[in-house]
Amino acid sequence: MGASPLTILKQYWNYEVFRPLQEDIIRSVLSGKDTLALLPTGGGKSLCFQVPAMAAPGLCLVVSPLISLMKDQTDRLRRKHITAFALYAGMGRKEVDNTLRLAIDSNCKFLYVSPERLETALFLEYLPSLPVNLIAVDEAHCVSQWGYDFRPPYLRIAALREHLSAPMLALTASATPEVLEDIKDKLQLREPAVFRGPFTRPNLSYSYFFTEGKIGKAADILQKVPGSSIIYCNTRRTTREIAEQLTRLSISAGAYHAGLSREERGTIQDAWIKDRLRVIVSTNAFGMGIDKASVRTVIHFHPPESVENYYQEAGRAGRDGEKAYAILLCDKQDRDRLKMLPDVRFPSMEKIRPVYQQLMNYLQLPVGAGEGGYYDFDLGRFTDVFSIDTSIVLNVIKTLEQEGLMNFQQQVFLPSLARFTTAKQALYDFEHDHPALQPLIHALLRNYEGVFDRPTSIREKQLAYLIGKDVPEVTKELAQLQAYHIIEYTPQKDTPQLYLARGRPAAEDLYIDPVGHRLRKEQYTARIQTVIRYMELSTECRSRSLANYFGDKAAKDCGICDNCRRAGRKAG
Repeated sequence: MGASPLTILKQYWNYEVFRPLQEDIIRSVLSGKDTLALLPTGGGKSLCFQVPAMAAPGLCLVVSPLISLMKDQTDRLRRKHITAFALYAGMGRKEVDNTLRLAIDSNCKFLYVSPERLETALFLEYLPSLPVNLIAVDEAHCVSQWGYDFRPPYLRIAALREHLSAPMLALTASATPEVLEDIKDKLQLREPAVFRGPFTRPNLSYSYFFTEGKIGKAADILQKVPGSSIIYCNTRRTTREIAEQLTRLSISAGAYHAGLSREERGTIQDAWIKDRLRVIVSTNAFGMGIDKASVRTVIHFHPPESVENYYQEAGRAGRDGEKAYAILLCDKQDRDRLKMLPDVRFPSMEKIRPVYQQLMNYLQLPVGAGEGGYYDFDLGRFTDVFSIDTSIVLNVIKTLEQEGLMNFQQQVFLPSLARFTTAKQALYDFEHDHPALQPLIHALLRNYEGVFDRPTSIREKQLAYLIGKDVPEVTKELAQLQAYHIIEYTPQKDTPQLYLARGRPAAEDLYIDPVGHRLRKEQYTARIQTVIRYMELSTECRSRSLANYFGDKAAKDCGICDNCRRAGRKAG
């Protein structure tokens, strides 16, 4: 055993104390026990596996479904001089091979892996050599078919136990008692220690408004409650419309959604985090891994599709412990839409089959091909080519995901890579013959350690600054070096990825299990009904109602939600 958990917390994260339950979870993990932790949004779940991994020799294998979250966490760890790598959608075989070699041969402490990678032959080949001290399963509710975000690849995580003796820590922010039991079963947790955080937030006031003038109501709330805000809505177009309307009302706002380029998303997010932008108007693409404690209001412009989603998203308000507000807005159209959603979200086979065939044709895959492949997928271009509604495509893809046929990652960023492929003497001769390319060669060698040994992440923008040229010139010169066989160069990729778990079947052989499809639709319908019941609460405390849903039966009235205020109730 190395340093104590508290020493590690202070050394790397600069915190003096743990949050509630964190230290208990960490000590359970360090004792070698399988552990299941249900910590609400903002409860500090990542530290529950990062601290114990740093306290023991070896590395922590982190299974995570979101590329954006993996990248965010690996970047943060590296800024603390902690070695961390990630394997995710869109990486080529050579890059995966190189990353796994580095994880074994370096002082790597964290290897983030998407669940689809776990059963690939290449990963399984390296797995016995990885010095794994802990398996951390983030967003563990994805393993449960009773959960709101079931992902079939999560069912394969349990197979890791056949290869590794390390304890497993399963983490989730939102799971009902039924889902918790399913997590234990599907992940084959061995007599796990279970930790459940409180689901009430004493500083967070929940309110619901039925109004036909939602933009006016949102603006009124923002004028009454100063400070940073998130507004969630259900379409990309609506994010733009709301942001534009708020800006016209002199409330600085920006739209954020998965259809924006990585640079655009980064610029908007950075402006919001640094308070240059007051309101970020987003689809649910925004929020995971975002660490801003001073959000004063979270406004849902449309009702969410599950209580779990609502609780997680609303919980991004007031993480600093100061008074904050979670507001849900609804109009008659929203109520009608909610009731129709089950039929929309679970299309019939007559609708699924042609869209699937169009997807395979777009990817230019013949029958039998595609299994285990990652493919660039431009959703906007696809819908234009086949003149099909975006929502229909996304609902079909979601159905195919839940059937285990494919996985769609909308937010993908793979950095540019470069590696010198020529001998040093030959490189010297090349520089002599091509002096115009010499500044770029020197900038690569001086600023990117290991660029001679392995594909290394590079930044064209940084190189442009170093050699006094613009980015297009640098990109052109990098391509020239590749053409001369001086380097291997892979430009950055910001294209969503479609992963195919199975090869393309013949049209008549595409099979969706009708029983499973019907059950998932029934479960979804029940979740929609729960959202409607939450909206219709007229006297019951909203905070206590949410806590009860997640199995926290000891919750008391909050005293600050709209219903408690109306009834004159005090907290407790």
